[in-house]
Amino acid sequence: WFEKTRHIINNHYISSKGSNMIVKKCTPIRIEFVVRGYIAGNTSTSLWTHYSNGERLYCGIEFPDGLVKNQKLTTPVITPTTKSDNDEPISKKDIIEQNILTSDECDFIYTKALQLFKYGQEIADKAGFILVDTKYEFGKTIDGEIILIDEIHTCDSSRYWLKDTYKERFTEKKEPDKLDKDCIRDWVRSKCDPYTETIPIIPEEIIQKAYNNYKFFYEQLIS
Repeated sequence: WFEKTRHIINNHYISSKGSNMIVKKCTPIRIEFVVRGYIAGNTSTSLWTHYSNGERLYCGIEFPDGLVKNQKLTTPVITPTTKSDNDEPISKKDIIEQNILTSDECDFIYTKALQLFKYGQEIADKAGFILVDTKYEFGKTIDGEIILIDEIHTCDSSRYWLKDTYKERFTEKKEPDKLDKDCIRDWVRSKCDPYTETIPIIPEEIIQKAYNNYKFFYEQLIS
C-alpha cells in the first residue's frame, strides 16, 4: 500500500524484512484522521455509537436524521480523534485552534486523506470488498514535510465488508459480512463491557477467525 500510494503522498516506508520495517524518522502528528464512507462501528468513538445516542453534530460535521446503521453516507467524511490514553473525537476547527496544525496543514492532510480513501475504495472494490472506513496517521520529517506514517489500509486500521452480500444483508437489517478484526470485538462485547471489566482470554477459534479474515483479504487483494 505504501508503494502504491506514493503518487498521492510521500510516506515513511524505506524497506522491510519479515515483520520489521525501516522508516524515515519523523515527528508524529498526534491525531488519527478517520475517514468514513458508511455509518458504522461499535466503539466509543465510532460514528454510529454517537449517532445512535442522539448526537447529530460529530467532529464538527452535522448529520441528518433518519440514518440507519451500516448505511452508506452521501459522501465520505473525516472524523478525527486525538491520540492519547483515551481517544477523543475532535473537529477540524479545534485542531487548528489548539495549534496542533495550521489551517494550511490541516487542509493538506484532509485533501490527501480523502484521496487515499478514494483510491483504497477503488482497489478494494476490484477485489470484491467495500472499504467502509479507515484511519490515517501523518508525521513531519526533519525538513517539515508532512508524510503518511504508521500503516495503511490493513485490517488493523480499516473496516472491510464483502461487496456481494452487502445490499441483501443491509436490506434484511443484518450485519454485513465483515473482513476485519471486529470478530474479536464482537466476541468480547458478548462476554463483558471491555471499557469497565477485565477482558477474558480470547478462544482459539476466534483468534483463528481473525487470522483467516486477514489471510483471505490479503490473498484476494494481490491475486
